[in-house]
Parts: sequence; structure tokens; C-alpha cells
Amino acid sequence: MIDPIVEEVRYFRNEHAKKFNYDLDAICEDLKKHQLAYSHKLVRLKPKRIPNQRIPPTLVERSSVARS
Repeated sequence: MIDPIVEEVRYFRNEHAKKFNYDLDAICEDLKKHQLAYSHKLVRLKPKRIPNQRIPPTLVERSSVARS
């Protein structure tokens, strides 16, 4: 199945790369310039706290505990 959104992204990515003769360094420099020129404030969310859970020991840990 062909996804039209994926195809459009690939088309524009190829057109952009073609402008720089597929030179990855030149493409990256251009993208960095755009990022600086059009940077938007990003939303930073506080990380979610995961409650402490006992993680079962791995087989290696079990074998070393058994030898003690």
C-alpha cells in the first residue's frame, strides 16, 4: 500500500537533497540554518515519575547469588 503522506515527504526530501547535489554536509548546514532562522519555542513537560518497582534479578544475578 502506498501512503501518500510518506510519498510526499520523500518527494520533498529528494528535491531538497537535489539542490545540494546530494551532499550530506551541505544538506545538514542548510537544515541548521533553517532551524536557527525559524526555531519555535518547544513545550517542555516534566518527566513522569515511575513508581519504584522491584525488578526481578536476571539469570546472571541469580547464579551469582546462589554461589554466595
